Amino acid sequence: MKTHTLHSLLFCILHFTFLISHAAALPALMKSTDHLPAKLAMFSKEKDAAAARFYFDDRKYGGHRDPYPEWLEGLLYFESAAECQRNYQCLRAGDVIALAPVNKARDFTEHMVALGFVQRPEKTFFLFRSIDGQYKQSDIYGAFGKTLADGEKLQLPGWVILAGFDVPRQTPSGAGELLYNGIRLPGQWPPRINLDTDEPPPVPWLEKRPAVVPIDLGRQLFVDDFLVEQTNLAREFHYPEKYSGNPVLVPETPLEHGRRNGKAFTQFACATPKSGGLWWSPEKQVFELWYEAGWIGTVAYATSRDGLKWERPSLPLRPGTNQVIPDKIKADSWTVVRDPHTSDPQKRFKLFLNGPGDHNRFHCVYATSPDGITWSTPLSGGISGDRSGMFYNPFRKKWVGSLRLTRDERRDGGRSRAYWEGDDFEQTMNWLPNQPVPWARADKLDLHPVANEKTQLYNLDAVAYESLMLGFFQIHYGPKNSVCAKAGIPKFTGLNFAYSRDGFHWHRPDRAIAINSAHAAGTWDRGYVQSLGNICVIRGDKLWFYYIGFAGNEKLKMGENGINDIGPSGMHAGGATGIATLRRDGFVSMNASAGGGVLLTRQVRFSGARLFVNAIAGTGGVKAELCEPNGRPIGSFTLDNCIPFTGDSTLTEIRWKDAADLSALAEKTVRIRFQLGAGAKLFSFWVSRDETGRSDGYLAGGGPGYTSLTDTVGRAALDVSVVKK
Repeated sequence: MKTHTLHSLLFCILHFTFLISHAAALPALMKSTDHLPAKLAMFSKEKDAAAARFYFDDRKYGGHRDPYPEWLEGLLYFESAAECQRNYQCLRAGDVIALAPVNKARDFTEHMVALGFVQRPEKTFFLFRSIDGQYKQSDIYGAFGKTLADGEKLQLPGWVILAGFDVPRQTPSGAGELLYNGIRLPGQWPPRINLDTDEPPPVPWLEKRPAVVPIDLGRQLFVDDFLVEQTNLAREFHYPEKYSGNPVLVPETPLEHGRRNGKAFTQFACATPKSGGLWWSPEKQVFELWYEAGWIGTVAYATSRDGLKWERPSLPLRPGTNQVIPDKIKADSWTVVRDPHTSDPQKRFKLFLNGPGDHNRFHCVYATSPDGITWSTPLSGGISGDRSGMFYNPFRKKWVGSLRLTRDERRDGGRSRAYWEGDDFEQTMNWLPNQPVPWARADKLDLHPVANEKTQLYNLDAVAYESLMLGFFQIHYGPKNSVCAKAGIPKFTGLNFAYSRDGFHWHRPDRAIAINSAHAAGTWDRGYVQSLGNICVIRGDKLWFYYIGFAGNEKLKMGENGINDIGPSGMHAGGATGIATLRRDGFVSMNASAGGGVLLTRQVRFSGARLFVNAIAGTGGVKAELCEPNGRPIGSFTLDNCIPFTGDSTLTEIRWKDAADLSALAEKTVRIRFQLGAGAKLFSFWVSRDETGRSDGYLAGGGPGYTSLTDTVGRAALDVSVVKK
C-alpha cells in the first residue's frame, strides 16, 4: 500500500473516532507558556472583541473586518506569531481546535496529523484578507481537532491559530460580602446595570442603609445621607479653585516636544498625566509624577518637593531623558498606581496601559516595578476600548478595571464604562473578552451647558479617600471629534465629583462640573480637561487636584492646508498640567442658618476614644453630644457639658467638661447629635484612637507629613506647611 493511501486511511479512522467521541466535548484548559505569553482574544461580533480580532501579533493586518464561520462565534483563541512557533500547555484534559492553512501555497494537513490532530468536517474558509485587502488562495484555512491530556505540551508552527479552549477564569468573590461600613453586597457580584436608559442608576447602599454603621475607618463625610438620621442643616456643595500660577507642568524637553534623538516621534508637544499617577513618596520625601511626554508618546517620570516645581531626572532607560517605558510602547491612556499593600517589594508600582493605532490598541498591557522607574517586561492583558484605566480599592482589596465600553456606543448613550475586578493584579489584567460588566454612563441629569445634545461619560477615575471611594466622572459635552478637528479646538470635557461606599454604585448628588474646560481661546486649559488616576493629594489643610488641559491650535484645521484627518489637526495641541485646590474634606458642608441647627446621626459604632470634626464655627460655635439609640444623652457627653468649638479648623477635637474620653462607649451602639450655631459649617467628623486625631482612613495620593497612604499621624501632617528637604 502506498504511503499516501496509508495516510488517508489513518486520517479517516482518526476523523471518525474524533466525531464519535467528541459529540459533547469539554474544552481543554490551556495556557500560553512562551516567555511573552500569546494574547487572548475571542471570535465575537461585539465591538470591543471584534476590533481586537487580529490573528497574528507580529502583523498589522488581521480579521477584525472580515467574516468568519458562524461555528467559531464565542470561541477563545490565542494570537500566534505569523512565522514563529508558539508553545502551550494543557492544564485540564479536553479538546482544542487548530486553524491551519490548507491551500496550495501552504498545506499544513500532514503536519497537523503528525501532531495528532484530526481535520474537522467544517468547510474550509478565508480566515482573513492580506494587507492589500485582497482574498488570496494562501489565506484559505481549515479546522483540526485534538484531545489533550493533563499536562500535555503543544508546540504549533507559525500561521496556525489555537482556538476552542478555555483558560483559568478569575471569578469575582464579592457576592454577599459584608463591608467595613456595614454594607452587605448583593448576591450577584458584580451587579448588572442597564445602560440602555438615561435614568440615573439606583444607589442600593443609600436605598437600604445598614442599621448600624461602623465608623472606625476614616473621616465621615456628608456627601450623602448615609449617616444622617435627621437634620435641619442645609447641604452646600463646594468646588476646587484653579491655581493662579497654572499650568505647573508644560512641555519643555525634546521628549515632551515629541522628539527623540533629534527625530519627531509624535505630532504634538504635551506634558500631561492622562490618568497617569501622582503619589507622595514617604521614603524619598517627594511627589512622584508619571506623565505623557508628547501626544500619545511615551511615559516620563518627574519629582517635586512642593508639588509646583518639577525636576526631570536622567534615567537609565534612555540616558539624558526621564523616559521610563520602551520606545515600542505608545501611551494612549494609562495609569500608574503605588501599591503599599503588596508583599513583594519588586512590585510596589503597577502600570496599566492602552496603546494607540494598530491592533495593540485594543489589548491593555501591564507591568510592575520596585521604584516606578525600572519596569518588568510589559505583558498583554484583556481587551478594552481606548481611554481605559485601573485603580485599587483598598476597602475590598480589589484591583478594578475602568474600561471604555465601546460596544454600547451604537446606542444613544455614547461612551460608557465597563467594570472588572480581581484580587491579584496580574490575574485581574487578564480578563476574558466577555467578563467585564456594564457599569456607568452619563444620564439625563448630565445636562449639556449650551446645546440640547447628549453628554457622554468619557472616563472614570477613582481612588480611596478617607471612608469612601472618590471618583471623577469626566463628562464629554462635545463637540464631536470631527467638528473640533475642523476648528482646531480641543473637545470640551469637565470633571464631576462622584462618591461610592461599595466601590461599584456611584452617588452623584450634584451634577455641577467641579473642574471645567475654560472654553476661551488663548487659555491653556481651553478643553479636554482630564483627571489623574489618584484624583488628588493632600497638602496640609488642602486637597490638591492635578488636572490636564489642552489649548488646541486653530491654525491646524482639518480640511485646510493638506490636513485630511483628525490626527494632524490642532485638536490635541498644547497639552499641559495644572492644579485646583479645595479644603480638606471640603466637597460638602452641612450649614446652619441664622437660627442655628442640629444634625442627628444614624446609629454608629466605634472603637476609638476621641471625637474630631472638620468645621467652621461661624458666630455660634459647634457642640456635640453622645446619645443612646433612642436619642437620650449619655452621661457627661451632653450638649450642656460640651466645650464649644469656636474656630475654623480641618482637625479639632470636641471635648466635654469633667469627661475624659469616649473609650467607655467603645463598641457600643450610639448616635451623635451635633449642634451648630449661626453660620456654622460641618464638613466631617470621626472618632480617633488617640489625641493626634488620626483617622486611619485613606489619603488618595498621600502627601507631606504622612508616612503611608493611610492617616496614622493626624495633626502632625496638618502641621507640615512646607516639605522638609
